[in-house]
Amino acid sequence: MVKIPEQPGKKQGGTGKIIVLALCCSLIGGITGAGSMYLVDSFKDRIVPDQYKLTQDSGRGGNALQGERDAKALTMSKVNTGKEMTASEVYAANVNSTVGITTSIETNYFGYRTMAAAAGSGFILSDNGYIVTNYHVVADANEIKVTTYDNKEYSAELIGYDEDNDLAVLKIEAEGLTPVVLGDSDLMNVGDNVIAIGNPLGELTFSLTQGAISALNRSITIENTAMNLIQTDCAINSGNSGGALFNSYGEVIGITNAKYSGDATSASIDNIGFAIPINSVRDIINSIIDKGYVEKTYIGVQVYDLEGFRNIMEGAVVYGVEEGSPADKAGLKQNDVITAVNGKQISGQSELRSILSSGKEGDVVTLSVYRQGEVIEVEVTLAMRKQATTRDRERT
Repeated sequence: MVKIPEQPGKKQGGTGKIIVLALCCSLIGGITGAGSMYLVDSFKDRIVPDQYKLTQDSGRGGNALQGERDAKALTMSKVNTGKEMTASEVYAANVNSTVGITTSIETNYFGYRTMAAAAGSGFILSDNGYIVTNYHVVADANEIKVTTYDNKEYSAELIGYDEDNDLAVLKIEAEGLTPVVLGDSDLMNVGDNVIAIGNPLGELTFSLTQGAISALNRSITIENTAMNLIQTDCAINSGNSGGALFNSYGEVIGITNAKYSGDATSASIDNIGFAIPINSVRDIINSIIDKGYVEKTYIGVQVYDLEGFRNIMEGAVVYGVEEGSPADKAGLKQNDVITAVNGKQISGQSELRSILSSGKEGDVVTLSVYRQGEVIEVEVTLAMRKQATTRDRERT
């Protein structure tokens, strides 16, 4: 299991790190208004730091073949075309369904106006303008712009998001778009061919990379959130965040969101990228579109993976219990180690979250808990929490 970043109270270790893939830079305006406005306006023309020595084209096209196919309605189940496609065919069929995303965030420090910019990728979910990307691509953005393959730029509205699953749904005012077809990520096997289409570095727009699935259900911790991800050796770089990972039938089976990166003291690390399995976020996407929010079962604990005694036991260490939560009412305490749910052993927080989130409100689960040298059984009743997911809702 990848242990990045280290959990609370643990010493930093390892030779690499998991990084999310939105490309970011900051533009600091001077005291004069003209300088600030120039930086804001020029963001459209260059969002990549100078050291890359490339020219930003604002996500507008390229010379690749434009895909042609009939628009399909939003599809939430596997469509078996019965025919595998070449990488070129997958690209031609789907490049019209992918988008580039740019965002800007304005802050003010002691009278200095600061514009932070980010670039990422996304894909079209419906012919009337719903778009999927990563939450970290659009987090805290004051403005979101979407560019389609035909050079059209749209202002986008953030419909909702799920930070835990790094998922966001946007909406643009457009009709007649070509949506992707969602596949079945549970049918994928290690070694299957996959293709990523995105905007690496924020300027190499609508680029294709191809590779294979390196591992499935890889437990990864990103910024204190554990996720079960698809590992791929497709070249994944900053700017690819939120882009689609396709199978050889041209169906989306993942959303690229992170890569493993070496630090200054380590050897070069190449071709270790990650994607969110599409099956794990189908219901979340539907909930955001239909309701504008996400409902989740919860018990009310904060946990981290048990690392120090892997040769003895595995589990999730409780370091916080929400007052009045189901866990609090059941008697869970700080430093308890949850080792199993309903008799099923868990390796850590990712498995715990996955099992609990699959339950329903009112379900009673039995937790095996290691406490002060003995294992006890604790029954906890799952509760449902509606999570406000748009910025406007959070401010009310």
